[in-house]
Amino acid sequence: MVYKPLIVAIGGTLRPGSSTERALQICLDEAEKAGARTQLLRGTDMTLPPYNPEEPSRSPEAKRLVELVRESDGIILGSPGYHGSISGLVKNAIDYTEDLRDDKRIYLDGRAVGCIACGAGWQSIGSTLATLRSIVHALRGWPTPLGVGINTAVKTFDPQGRCLDETVEAQLRIAARQVIQFIGER
Repeated sequence: MVYKPLIVAIGGTLRPGSSTERALQICLDEAEKAGARTQLLRGTDMTLPPYNPEEPSRSPEAKRLVELVRESDGIILGSPGYHGSISGLVKNAIDYTEDLRDDKRIYLDGRAVGCIACGAGWQSIGSTLATLRSIVHALRGWPTPLGVGINTAVKTFDPQGRCLDETVEAQLRIAARQVIQFIGER
């Protein structure tokens, strides 16, 4: 039997079909084409209690997030750019990786992590993408060489979630392939 790596995408907003969620889905579609199993944790999957390291009990949603990250071979993180940084929703989800601190494979150790930032302007996109990459480094992950910034001030996705910008779509597919490629090289 051929091993199929697990790629977990985490991100989005509470708005169904957000640009970030659509971008993550394009990445996961590309990962599936490359033979991976995939799982998307969108904004509505991340309505978690604020992370509290002193409280050992976890909601079912928080347990699912931690287990998926634990089992993952690669991750794709996506966030809207809110006030020049990642959203609180995404940050809180990432904070739950602290529950992996005592694992043999601590935090995001040895995992390739694709990073996507969406926003209605390049300034916020750049700082959000830099924040995502910095967090990945701090959690011992490997940010892919290509981080994708999507300026949603220009209509980028149609109502069905298809990307209207060939360059953006190509970048999302490259980022997904870079995650897969890293897994194959470990």
